[in-house]
Amino acid sequence: MAAQGIHIIDTGFVRPRFDAAYLIVENGRAAFVDCGTNHAVPRMLAALGDVGLVPADVDWLILTHVHLDHAGGAGELMAHLPNARLVVHPRGARHMIDPSQLWAGASAVYGESVMESTYGRLRPVPAERVVEAADGYVVDLAGRFLLCLDTPGHARHHLTVHDARANVCFTGDVFGLSYRDFDNASGPFILPTTSPVQFDPEALHASLHRLVALEPEAMYLTHYGRVEDVARLAADLHAQIDAMVAIAQATRGKPDRHTALIQALTDLYAERATAHGWTQGREALIALLSMDIGLNAQGLAVWMDHA
Repeated sequence: MAAQGIHIIDTGFVRPRFDAAYLIVENGRAAFVDCGTNHAVPRMLAALGDVGLVPADVDWLILTHVHLDHAGGAGELMAHLPNARLVVHPRGARHMIDPSQLWAGASAVYGESVMESTYGRLRPVPAERVVEAADGYVVDLAGRFLLCLDTPGHARHHLTVHDARANVCFTGDVFGLSYRDFDNASGPFILPTTSPVQFDPEALHASLHRLVALEPEAMYLTHYGRVEDVARLAADLHAQIDAMVAIAQATRGKPDRHTALIQALTDLYAERATAHGWTQGREALIALLSMDIGLNAQGLAVWMDHA
């Protein structure tokens, strides 16, 4: 059910309720926030039809950052949106205009065949359709103002969108991960994401403080959906960032560092989830978080190597 013209779109990436994009509708005009991969484009277009709109009604595609689970389908989606402009952090704009470096970097890790099947071939966005959103840039959606804020910590090219009308933020990955599978009477459970390669704990703390100072009613996370109780969740994120940094530092110099990081992060999240009221056990938790734990371990290792 939409709240103040905001619609959640499950992009279908990895599993249900894992990766979200958003559709904001105002006076018959629309903006997308993030878009998933190429495989999500039919879902994005179907979401327009569900609210009685057509692709020509979309004025904006706003990207929180250019990691492929958020922006991999941007070029393909833009090809279907004749009137839309793409809004992206200045550091990310070149990767949308020429995604070859993004593709090469990811392919070096995962291989061409996995990239093709998981994300689809990345399509460039014409430079004249790309808007670089420096800190404070305002997207005007039919009189509804969407403020773009520079929020590094997860990535240096990360922005958060503050929707003043609804008093909510679209946070990409800077406000962590909160899967609905963990929801219970205590509310949502949350953890930071430190995936490679630009985790910066000091910047992430500062970005969280900046967002909480806006006193938003809710955050819309890519992973996954709307969460409230913002002050508590921010405190949980701050505590875990510090705990994760301590874990990383404790593994410095160990020959089996990655394994040690995986084990310690799993212990941290399992302990916190149990305290939150998680009753399904460690293996069920690992089944839901194994990808994120692995990425967090990699990101922490990269941060230590460059700190």
